[in-house]
Amino acid sequence: MNLKGIFMGLATLLLTACSHQSEPVEKQPIHVTVEEVQSDATTADGRIYIGVVEENNATVVSYTSMGTISRVYVSEGQAVGRGQLIAELDDTQACNLLATTEAQSRQAEDALVRYKLLHDEGAMTEAQWVEIQSKVEQARSQLAIAKRNVEDCRLTAPVNGIIGKRYLAAGETALPSQPVVSILDINSVKVKIAVPEREMKDITLTTPTTISVEAIGREFQGGRIEKGVQADAMTHTYDVRVRVDNKGRELLPGMVAKVLVKNEAVKSEKCSLPIMAVQKRADGTLFVWTVAKDSTAHRTTVTIGATVGNRVEILSGLTDGHSVVTEGYQKLSEGTTVRVK
Repeated sequence: MNLKGIFMGLATLLLTACSHQSEPVEKQPIHVTVEEVQSDATTADGRIYIGVVEENNATVVSYTSMGTISRVYVSEGQAVGRGQLIAELDDTQACNLLATTEAQSRQAEDALVRYKLLHDEGAMTEAQWVEIQSKVEQARSQLAIAKRNVEDCRLTAPVNGIIGKRYLAAGETALPSQPVVSILDINSVKVKIAVPEREMKDITLTTPTTISVEAIGREFQGGRIEKGVQADAMTHTYDVRVRVDNKGRELLPGMVAKVLVKNEAVKSEKCSLPIMAVQKRADGTLFVWTVAKDSTAHRTTVTIGATVGNRVEILSGLTDGHSVVTEGYQKLSEGTTVRVK
């Protein structure tokens, strides 16, 4: 092959390589997981809110003195009655002090009897007699304190209820006013919901409600309603609590409940999504990634309401049928082609 032929061959190879490099590389679609929007509310019956069960009252039980806990007799979730023994401190030091003060008290009482005979016979001054009486009163007071210290080593339940949380265990040091356990009154409970300010006017103290709790598969009729007076600065919602009779103690604090607030026929577009699906722009507005019919991703502005568990209410911006990306959104940009898993 001559030199001219070699150069022509090299030129042909270079042109072929360049033509291959200039061909556009097809981008692979991003794999995502989506959740289809479904309104949380139906309804001709009223509005539906997502709420959380709260105890009617919580009592924190603690010691008035410092000591080492020798034994705890209750566990979380256990029912207790008023006066039931909850825990005990090591009472060795308190019992020794009681024995000492008992001996001092007996000695003072014996001295009082002897000195009374002398006082009645006029063998001692009135000032001496008053001093003897004062010492006896001091001994009696110290004995009462020592007995109380021994009693205080035994921690008892001040009310009926169930143990909500146990803070300390045997072997740990309890400080004055440090919580040992909390006792929850759940004979009646409250279901807390967040209500947008525009819907507060539709709720009165006696509005009928129905509470559905999926965890136990039951429905309850709500009682009197407590309306909050201070709105959340971020969501502009008010806390509303619905009382529910719970004599069977089936409803436990923390359970998620669906509350139907019965009103005249209303429509609602509220839904709920995983919290992580909601993103924030630089200007502070919130959005989610939605998937269009042509399988492209787009930012859709939303407003949010109350947070329940790992989900948040969407008050506006979405309607039934929207497909919202819940996994894989980190790789998306406006118009990205996606493939739903």
